[in-house]
Amino acid sequence: MIVNLPNGLTALRIILIPFFVGFSSLPGEDGYIMSAVFFSLAAWTDWADGYVARRQGLFTSFGRFFDPVADKLLVISALVLLVSDGRAPLALVMILLAREVTVMALRERLAGLSLPVPVSKSAKVKTAFQMTAIIMLLLQDGIGGVNFQLPGLIFLFISTLFSLFSGYRYLIDAWPHLQQGK
Repeated sequence: MIVNLPNGLTALRIILIPFFVGFSSLPGEDGYIMSAVFFSLAAWTDWADGYVARRQGLFTSFGRFFDPVADKLLVISALVLLVSDGRAPLALVMILLAREVTVMALRERLAGLSLPVPVSKSAKVKTAFQMTAIIMLLLQDGIGGVNFQLPGLIFLFISTLFSLFSGYRYLIDAWPHLQQGK
């Protein structure tokens, strides 16, 4: 692994996952507040590693592989946690997880064909809504009397719509290459 700031941020994101999941099991409001803080920090590293890598041209094979893996581990951990705690509807989470696995498989297949798959604008919007939804649902019981459950569910629904749209676009764009096998 080449040690640089983006790769360090990607590794940090993976390291933060057990902390945000673990804090959610603490009793009372403090557990979910700490969980949301650690998830927010991990989500910030998702944005920051990409920003720094693009800005400084710090692209490595480690980053190309582990950045999306770290992203999926973070999101999947959060969504499973939210469903298991009754904070997110299983149907929406199943759609989101199916899209994540499908797009990851598409990316791997196309990478095997030496075809890059740039992140679409709709996928970036999906991620923003998804990360915000997760933070709100972790804090759904609120801070200072403000309840985040309904806005969190609305953001999760919006992220699901963007997820379906961006996943559809990835499939449409990849289909000719998958058909030809090149």
